Amino acid sequence: MKRVLILVSVLLFLCAAVFAQEAETAAPPASVWKYFAAALSVGISCIAGGIAVGRIGTAAMGAMSENADLSGKALPYAGLAEGICLWGFLVALLIMIL
Repeated sequence: MKRVLILVSVLLFLCAAVFAQEAETAAPPASVWKYFAAALSVGISCIAGGIAVGRIGTAAMGAMSENADLSGKALPYAGLAEGICLWGFLVALLIMIL
């Protein structure tokens, strides 16, 4: 019986040491969240820009098939949609710098 009590007390002591180490490393440093936010900024803006360019490109091709003179007028709209990606990249740079 005495051996069992010693074994249980040693196991409890070791478990306390293991949980104490986990508590110290449980919270990631703030810099990890900075990288995560920058990645989300670029990722979401590029996905949104891709969707916008796809829809604008489809509409522009449909318009050009009917009237060839409209080809130059669709280009600025595609450029505006690609600007969404650049804004996401700039936000990511600001997050990384600050």
